Amino acid sequence: MSQNKIKVAALQFAVTNDVAANLATCLRMIDQAAAQKPRLMVLPEFINHIAWYDDAAHAYDVAVDLEGEFLQAMAAKAAEHRCYLKVNVTLKRAGSKVTGTNVLFGPDGKRLAVSDKQILMGNENNFLERATENGPITETALGPVGMYACMDGVINEVTRGLALRGARILLNSLNSFAHDEASLHIPVRAAENKVFVVAANKVGALVPPHMLEVAAARLKIAPHFLHGAGESQIVAPDGTVLAKAPREGEAIVVAEIDVSEAANKLRPDGTDIIATRRPELYAALGQAPVAHERQIGAATAQAAVLQLSANGPEAVAEAVEAIPQAARAGVQFLVLPELFHLRDGRVEEIENALAESAKMLAVAEEAVRAAGNIYVAVSAVEQVNGLLQHVGVLLGPNGVLLRQPQLHACGRHPWISSWGDRLLFTDLPFGRAALILGNDSIYPETFRLAVLQDVEIVAAPTTLLEKWEMETGLLERAAENRLNVVAASRPSEIGTSAVIAITEDFTLWTEWKRPFAGNINYPQVTRATHRPGLTRAEIHPAAAANHTISHRTNLVEGRPWQLAEPLLVNSKQ
Repeated sequence: MSQNKIKVAALQFAVTNDVAANLATCLRMIDQAAAQKPRLMVLPEFINHIAWYDDAAHAYDVAVDLEGEFLQAMAAKAAEHRCYLKVNVTLKRAGSKVTGTNVLFGPDGKRLAVSDKQILMGNENNFLERATENGPITETALGPVGMYACMDGVINEVTRGLALRGARILLNSLNSFAHDEASLHIPVRAAENKVFVVAANKVGALVPPHMLEVAAARLKIAPHFLHGAGESQIVAPDGTVLAKAPREGEAIVVAEIDVSEAANKLRPDGTDIIATRRPELYAALGQAPVAHERQIGAATAQAAVLQLSANGPEAVAEAVEAIPQAARAGVQFLVLPELFHLRDGRVEEIENALAESAKMLAVAEEAVRAAGNIYVAVSAVEQVNGLLQHVGVLLGPNGVLLRQPQLHACGRHPWISSWGDRLLFTDLPFGRAALILGNDSIYPETFRLAVLQDVEIVAAPTTLLEKWEMETGLLERAAENRLNVVAASRPSEIGTSAVIAITEDFTLWTEWKRPFAGNINYPQVTRATHRPGLTRAEIHPAAAANHTISHRTNLVEGRPWQLAEPLLVNSKQ
């Protein structure tokens, strides 16, 4: 093993309603994992008792004490095997209250950190208390560590805050039956923050066996889905899954990681994803939700992305020809790749880029006006008060509806000298739309600003630079915000354009139009090929009004806005 690398492990197993038996399982699995000599182990969520309770008194009775036998046994194992050990339990608190709590032990058995879960899922809201403060960043011999649990990773705020405060390894304990946990929510948290994630999920029944039928009926899913979905995994800062367990059965996954890799926050174009954040724009993320009436868009709309065969100015004529064709085919919302009218999307000479942009906008606007029933998003180089901007432009039958300057600096456009000061939106006949332009699409904060303004559709003319952006990043932006995302990029080995539609079926405990198949919130993705042409798909603007994923669990209104301070200040990275 390289001198700079360490072994880390995620342990996957089932838990029952017998606390003593669960302790025995934990100790057995820790001993098994120790044979591979990892420096760090992560266990699933709620390892002391299955997360199902008769009443509040029962939930308190089966919770453990911070200084009690259960956690003392965990401490002893950490010392025995000379490793860091992260566990998650329901913990007794003052006043007969209970929290879902992460505990980190050091190689000497000392308790190093404790943090409570910030976002509770479904039935947990009936028995557990939310965190009232952000969890600590723990300096260890391995590097700075942050802890979270399950639902805390289904939206971006908790993990983003940990990374911004310096964590390079994020430890996630899960109690999840959702398949999209492993395919989407776990790996994206590593990639969007460029940190390592070690995530341990459960297998086996998540409710007492005699309650499976009843609980499944209430949730409106088949009983066999009420089992832990496994797929515990270790993810690298670029989003690569280094090791993954199967969906079923006990497992120990181990990987070697070089924690120093998480110090590098640069994209391929030199953009520092942390230093280029603009906390002054994100104030709304720390404000309480305000009840208000909202305009709800159409149930469905037709969206599309356009891949072009030409490169640079020659592509404009091709795009102008495609716009009326798309309108005749029923497309209502069309997005073209970032700076498609400039060769390879690059600004080589400013005066030429300004002239070509002006030409492109003039002929595109004329084509859209003539088509009469389509809205088209493009991007251009413009000069405002002597300063250069990269601007997203939304064209409609009556001309320009929206001009959105790029909000964040990026290495591939060093010529930009002026950035936007807010995210704008406009109302279209079928839904509220915003433009998220270029590198702005890698920042989870940008999409949060959109959903807090009741946006339903995002046009994203961009240039994909990293695989995670289209594998998980833009999909996660759609899922965690309940937004339809229409993203257009020039095709490359990294990826290409896609229409990402949120599903109409979403809320557990309600009837779905389609059978539940394991994914709660994985969006419908229609990917373009690398060949030129139009890629069409249906999007669901009205579905964006629903943010409720489960009982008393709302992805947007329920975000931990009271604990958002790390997002609103400059990073300590």
